[in-house]
Amino acid sequence: MLRPPRAYVYLDAVVRAGSIRKAAESLNVASTAVNRKILELEEQVGTPLFERLPRGVRLTAAGEVLLDTVRRSLSDLRSATSQIEQLRGLIRGTVRWGCAESVATDFAPTLINTYQQTHPGVQFQLVSGVTNMLIEDLMDDAVDLVLAHDPPHLENFKILTAIPQPLCAMLRPDHPLAGKTSLRLSDCQAWPLALGLPSFGSRRLIDTLVARTRMSLKVVLEASTMQTLKEFTRQTGAISFQYQIGTLQETRRGELVSIPLTDRELINGRLVLGCREGRMLPIAAMSFIDMLVAKLQEDHD
Repeated sequence: MLRPPRAYVYLDAVVRAGSIRKAAESLNVASTAVNRKILELEEQVGTPLFERLPRGVRLTAAGEVLLDTVRRSLSDLRSATSQIEQLRGLIRGTVRWGCAESVATDFAPTLINTYQQTHPGVQFQLVSGVTNMLIEDLMDDAVDLVLAHDPPHLENFKILTAIPQPLCAMLRPDHPLAGKTSLRLSDCQAWPLALGLPSFGSRRLIDTLVARTRMSLKVVLEASTMQTLKEFTRQTGAISFQYQIGTLQETRRGELVSIPLTDRELINGRLVLGCREGRMLPIAAMSFIDMLVAKLQEDHD
């Protein structure tokens, strides 16, 4: 592995940690060593890179300019290492993948396992969360690629593939609505519901529909994770909602039933795979993308 300049690594770590002490702990080095490198950088550029605060540090405008270059350099160095490995006939390295929670508990682990059967030298770092957080990580080069629901239109976001992803109601098999082949949200308003927080893309779609129709929903739980919502549905029979790809595990096991919602606000969702425009991806990531795109298209077809 080609080693990046230590000052670059330390600068990036301090920004991510928000303090020199926490960055030193994450790097397993003395905080004095980190502080010394930061001071050396500041001396070289001739201006402070951080504001020293009572409980940490914050980038100055000059620091933000330098950080952008540093992170691109670190990313390019990882990619160069990966390409050199490929010239030696190897695919090694780490794929840093940010994905929606709907794919993090079933689809992603299964695909990673399949990929590593033929590429045992590749490791993965999997980060799950809401779309806005994933896009921020991508633009900061904290992840190589993202698989997210309905990301915003950004100039620096390159779409690699996108598949339709309808929102579904998840019910226990014994629920009175479980035999339906499709539902409208209004069909569910007489029953207890469990919803994600307003930061969820699915919740925003539901809130938009509720505002337009002025329907009244019996929300008995709001939760920050889909696993909590699914478990609540299993235990109580309350209806929860999930994008189709996130329903596969429970429906395959027969634990829950997944029924597509047909309201116009809820049928046009997309699951989008993308990377940062202009980013030179590591060979391992490029190789994994080929399998990921093929799998997404296969499941959609």
